[in-house]
Amino acid sequence: MSPLTHLVGSWLIATVTTDNPRDRLLVTVAGVMPDVDGLGIVVDVAHSAYSGEENTFYYYQHYHHYLSHGWPAAMAVTLLLNCFARRHLRTAVLCFLVFHLHLLCDLIGSRGPDPGDIWPIAYGEPLFRHPIFIWNGQWRLDGWQNKIVFTALFLWELWLAAGRGYSVVEIFNRKVDAVFVAVLQRWRARFSGKRFSL
Repeated sequence: MSPLTHLVGSWLIATVTTDNPRDRLLVTVAGVMPDVDGLGIVVDVAHSAYSGEENTFYYYQHYHHYLSHGWPAAMAVTLLLNCFARRHLRTAVLCFLVFHLHLLCDLIGSRGPDPGDIWPIAYGEPLFRHPIFIWNGQWRLDGWQNKIVFTALFLWELWLAAGRGYSVVEIFNRKVDAVFVAVLQRWRARFSGKRFSL
């Protein structure tokens, strides 16, 4: 699934399981961290722009889903993020769980455009070669299933944000989040104030 879907999904879990902004941020970040191994695409694009050669996406293809899509990275991310937590045990468990939810979602919905372009999850990498998980029914990354999942998560996020007074935007900027939530709350009040009749 896309990093944006992982972000919104992780935030939703964090917002209903944590009781403070710091732990909410840490749990949300843990749900996105596996995709750090996809940053090889930046090197690929930079190399292509500098050399003038056609981009083969070498680093992205070789390292995405391998370096940080396994249990070693899950342990490292959980331990690192937990250093900054307010409620350590709860945050550690949640970070570990949302990290693994990311892996499960990638196993379900990260196939490329071709039917044979399946992304495996190398769960022991980079320390161990096995186990490797593959699912032949993997959804396309840009498939309708992933679009429906993202839309549902996003609408749920908007609903919760209007009720709770904060949204996923808080991760990036709390002042912007306050403005965004105020708009959502006005919309919610306007829609809930209208009576619909047939």
